[in-house]
Amino acid sequence: MTRSADQLRQQAVDLVNRGRFDAATELLESADRLADDVNVRARIAGTRAYVMARTGHVADAERTCREALAQDGLSDHTVAILAGQLGALAEEAGRLGEAEQWLTRAIDALADDPVAQANTRVNRSLVRMEHRRLADADDDLRLAAQTFAAEGMPVAEAQANHNRGYVAMLSGDLVGALQAMVSAAGTAGDTPVGAAVGDLDRAEVLRDAGLTTEAEAILARVAASFGDLDMPLDRARAELNLARSLLHHSPVRAAEVADAAAARFRALDNRAWLARAEGVRLRALLSPDASATPPTAEEVSEAVLALERHRFRNDAAALRLAGELSRAARGQPSATRIRPAPTASIEVRLLAHEARAARARAAGRPALVRRHAASGLATLSRWQSSFGSLDLQTSVGMHGTRLIYAGLEAAVESGDPSVVFEWSERARHLSQQVVPLRPPPDPELAHQLAELRMIRAEDPTEEWLAQPRAAALRERARERQWSATGAAATASPASLDELRAALPADTAHIAYVYSRAALVALVATGDSAEVVALPGWEKDRALAGLRADLDMAASVRTGPMAAVVRRALDARLADLSRAILEVPLARAGRRRLLITTPGVLSGVPWSMLPALAGHPFTLAVSASRWMRMRPGDDTRRRSAGFAVGPRVERGGEEAEVGASAWSGATVYQGAEASVDRVTQLASDVDVLHVAAHGRHAVDNPLFSGLELADGTLFGYDIDLIPDVPDTVVLSACEVGRSSVRWGEEAIGMTRIWLHAGTRAVVAAPVIVADDAACELLGAMHGGLAAGESPSEALARAAERTGIVAPFQVHGAGL
Repeated sequence: MTRSADQLRQQAVDLVNRGRFDAATELLESADRLADDVNVRARIAGTRAYVMARTGHVADAERTCREALAQDGLSDHTVAILAGQLGALAEEAGRLGEAEQWLTRAIDALADDPVAQANTRVNRSLVRMEHRRLADADDDLRLAAQTFAAEGMPVAEAQANHNRGYVAMLSGDLVGALQAMVSAAGTAGDTPVGAAVGDLDRAEVLRDAGLTTEAEAILARVAASFGDLDMPLDRARAELNLARSLLHHSPVRAAEVADAAAARFRALDNRAWLARAEGVRLRALLSPDASATPPTAEEVSEAVLALERHRFRNDAAALRLAGELSRAARGQPSATRIRPAPTASIEVRLLAHEARAARARAAGRPALVRRHAASGLATLSRWQSSFGSLDLQTSVGMHGTRLIYAGLEAAVESGDPSVVFEWSERARHLSQQVVPLRPPPDPELAHQLAELRMIRAEDPTEEWLAQPRAAALRERARERQWSATGAAATASPASLDELRAALPADTAHIAYVYSRAALVALVATGDSAEVVALPGWEKDRALAGLRADLDMAASVRTGPMAAVVRRALDARLADLSRAILEVPLARAGRRRLLITTPGVLSGVPWSMLPALAGHPFTLAVSASRWMRMRPGDDTRRRSAGFAVGPRVERGGEEAEVGASAWSGATVYQGAEASVDRVTQLASDVDVLHVAAHGRHAVDNPLFSGLELADGTLFGYDIDLIPDVPDTVVLSACEVGRSSVRWGEEAIGMTRIWLHAGTRAVVAAPVIVADDAACELLGAMHGGLAAGESPSEALARAAERTGIVAPFQVHGAGL
C-alpha cells in the first residue's frame, strides 16, 4: 500500500523519538517529494526542524520553521502547529519569554486538535518549570495526561506523568517525584531516547536527595548515551547536571565538567544554556575548597546579568549568593541585601542563610552566626520533616552541611557547655527529628527484595547492584520504601539542663564535637558540664589505616606474625585512647558512659580502647534520642531468638550457649535460618541474636546485609518487620560499620535497626574472629537474661572472659 506524505511524516516522528535521526531524515525527504499540499509540506518542514533541534542544530531548525510559516495559503491549524514548534525551539534555545508566547498562541488555536494541544501543553510546562511557576506547569501536564489517556496514547501519557514527577522534584516533594518517575519508567522509557531522558531526571531527584554517588554514575552514563545518539544538546545538559551534583563535594571536578558543558553549548551557539554552564563553573571556582583563584566580582556580576537576561532567575540567585559567600570568607563582605524570591528553590534559600552566617562571622559576631545557621537549619527541617525514610532523612542532610559546620565552629569557639551541647544535638538532629511510622505490609517490596537476593547469590562481587535488573529493582525498592515510610511525629532536641536531670548518678555524657577546625569533648554529669579540648587528636594520624590494622589483627591470630600484629595494634589503640578519652574520662569521674560521636569518629572501635575497659557505655545516635528511648524501670527482656547463617565456624555453639541463658529460646540453624523465618522471629522476641557473615555496602547502606540460608537479609527487609525487637545482637563481620553521609550522618545496619524502633544494637564495626564472638557474646546473654542492660551485660562479659573485641552497644544501651 502506498503511504501518504503525512503518514511518512508521522513515521519519521516515531523514528526521531527512538533516536534514529538519519532514517527519519530519509523518510522526510521521501514525504516532501510526495507532498502536493502546502500545509503538508509545512508540517514536514516542522518535523525536519524537530530532527535538527534534537541533533543540536536549533538555529537551523528555527530558520526552517520560520520559512515554512511564511508561506502563503497555510491553514489556521498548520500555523498553530508551527507556532508551537517555534515555541519549543525557543525553549531549547533558552528564550523563555518568547517560548511561552508562541506556545500559548498555539494552545489557544488548537482547541479542535486535542492531541496537538496536549503536546504543546507539555512543551509549555517546561517553560513554566524554568520560571518556577510550578502549579501552572503541573496544570498543563495534568490536562495533557488526561488528553493522552482519553486518546489511547499510553506512552505520551506516561511521559506527561513523568514530567509531573519533575515538577514535584522542583517543589521539594522528592518522594512524589520518584513515585511518578518510577511508575512511568516502564512505558515512557521504552526507547533509547526515552530511557536516557528518564534516567537523567531520576538522577536529578537522587542528587537533590543527597545520593550524589549514584546520581553522578547515572549522569555520566546518560551523557555518554546522548553522545552515542548524536544528541549534543542533551549531552551537554546531562554534563551540566553532573557538574551541579559535583558542586556539593568536588568543586574542582565540577568546574572541569561545567567548562566542558559550556564548550558544547558554545559550539551549538546556545547562549542561554552557555550562561547556565558558566554560572555553575563560577560557583565551583568560588568554593573555598577550589584550588584556583576565585573569579572577580565583575566576572560574577556579568554572569549573573546573563542569567537574568535569559530569565534563569534561580540560577542567577544561586551564583550571586555564592559570590557573597566567597567575599565574606575572604573578609570582604558586601552590604547587598540578601532576600531570595518566595519561589526560590530550597538550595537558594539555604544559600541565603549561609551567606548571612558568613557575613556575621566576618564581622566577628559568633552569636549571630549561630542564629543565622539555626534559621537555615529550621528551613531545612521543615522540608525534611515530611520524610520518614531513613535513607532520605540522612541523605538530604547534604543541604545543611555547611550550616551545621558554621554553627558548630561558632559554638566551639564560645566554650559555653550549653551552646556546645545545643549544636552537638542539632548536628545529630537532622535525621532524627521525624519519628517514623512503621510501614504497612508490602508484598511487592518483599517480592523485589527476594529477587535481589537471588541476583546477589549468583553474583557475590561488589558490583552486583550495577547489573541492569538489580539496578531497576533497587530503584523500585527505594521508591516503595521512601513512600511507604511516613512521619508519625516530630521530636525536638533536649537542652543540656534536661539531659543532666535525666542522667543517673553513676552516668556521664561525653559528646564529641567536630567543627572541622577542632575536635572537642563536652563532658556532662548531673553535677557539672564543661568543654574539654583534645589537642592530642590528629584526624589523619589517629585514624588512617586503623580499620586495616583491626582486620589484620582479627585475621592473623596464630603464627609468628600474630604477636607482632597485635603489639602494633595495641600501640595504636593506646595512642588513640590517650588522645580522645584520657582527659574526658578523668573529668567525668563516672563508671557508665553515654557517648555521642560525629561522623569523623564512626570507625573507632571504642570497646577496644584501653581507657574504656570496665566501663559500660552506649554509643547513642543523640543524647535526645537516648532520653526518649532509654528503658524504664519496668523494662524486662523476657524472650530471645537466635539465627545462625551459613559458614560461621562456631555460630551454632555461640547460639546454643546464648540460648541456654534463656527459657524457651528459639534457635534457627541450617535451612531453618531463612530470611522469612528470621524476620518473623524478630517480631516475636525481645532479643534477636544473628550469627552470620555480613557485608556493609558503602554506597548503598540499606543494601548492607546478613547472609542467611536463602540469601541476604537487607536493610530494606527491616522495614517489613511489623514489630522490631527491643535488643538486636549482630554477631557478623563489619555490619556495625556505617557510611558517613555529609559529615555527621552515619548509616549502616545498626542505624537501620535503631531507626525502626529497636532500643539497642550490639555490633562490631570491623572483622571479628569467630571464637571471640562465640565466647564473648555467649557470655553476654547471661546478663541480658538476668535483667542487665545491654551495655552492662557486654562490659561484664568482657571482664569475665578477658576478651577484648570490637563489639559495642549502640542506641539506648544503658
